[in-house]
Amino acid sequence: MINSKSPVPKYFQLQTWLQDRIEQGYYATNEKIPTEVELVKLSGLSRATVRQALRNLEQNGYIVRKKRVGSFVLKIEKDTKNIPTVGILIPDIRSGYAPILARGAEDEATKNNISLILCNTDDLLSQAKYHIDRLINLKVSGVIYVPVAASDKDNLQIIKKLKRKNIPVVLADRGIQGSEIDIVTTNNFEGSRQIAQHLINEGHERIAFLSNKLYSTERLRYDGFISKMKEANINQDPAITILDKGAFNVNRYLTHVHKILKNKKKFTAVYAGHDRIALLFYSAATNMGLSVPEDFSLVGYDNMPLTTISLTTMHQPIYEMGQESVRLIIARINNEKSNIKNIILNSTLIKRSSVRKIK
Repeated sequence: MINSKSPVPKYFQLQTWLQDRIEQGYYATNEKIPTEVELVKLSGLSRATVRQALRNLEQNGYIVRKKRVGSFVLKIEKDTKNIPTVGILIPDIRSGYAPILARGAEDEATKNNISLILCNTDDLLSQAKYHIDRLINLKVSGVIYVPVAASDKDNLQIIKKLKRKNIPVVLADRGIQGSEIDIVTTNNFEGSRQIAQHLINEGHERIAFLSNKLYSTERLRYDGFISKMKEANINQDPAITILDKGAFNVNRYLTHVHKILKNKKKFTAVYAGHDRIALLFYSAATNMGLSVPEDFSLVGYDNMPLTTISLTTMHQPIYEMGQESVRLIIARINNEKSNIKNIILNSTLIKRSSVRKIK
């Protein structure tokens, strides 16, 4: 029931186990499920963890909890069995662009009478595999997948597993080399060239760069940045260029940020691969007594809501990406015959006050 070595939160493992048993009819409508005390003994989890799993099941409409009586299974309408169900795997519903992507997908799914199952991967391959196995067992009609921080080969294995089960799949945001399936993404290469050109126009030639090489999106941003720098006859300094190789982790990225900031004399601007990295630069600089843009200019990518900094960044149509992903998966579920679709949405440069003109 509970895998203590799994990165998947234990409350979520228990929640998923109970949810699957309800959906498969193990617990009938109005039947009482095990109590908190019984689930503690059964799972080996703390009472607080068990309570969180039950609370989530109640919020999702699977059970009703009655004080001093217990938890009872709610009726699952029979006609919902004919409603297509789509799983969507995203990095983290709590942060970054994922909440916006999920909302766009959810709104489009609701409009088309599609049931959506949200799965958080935390950008971990092990967690993605866990959710894929669960979705296969639930016999979903299709899957929307944001590839995790792993090699193309590892991500491709997930796609192949779904294909073997004849489950349609669409990629959102990030691509997988050799996948040969539909994808909805943005023009990361060209968008990055625009950001680099803006910095160059403001007089910046010594530009620090921090991003990730595992994600296709951030690889394209790096390639676009280098392309524009070469076009302007500017050599990029490897001492202020870092490409991380793992899932986004605040502590590890802060190490990269501090390494770059220690070389402050080598750059006049910082290009962060996404806005969360930009926020780390801003916070670390503030703690070191440095100011943006007085001491160095700063740009990001994504246009996430930030309250502490007026950041120049690239706005991506993430909500629309979620919508388009659902439209594509619906077409595949309906067996629409067409060539592989590569939908590239345009991004827009948002100029704010984090960039200073120096010449």
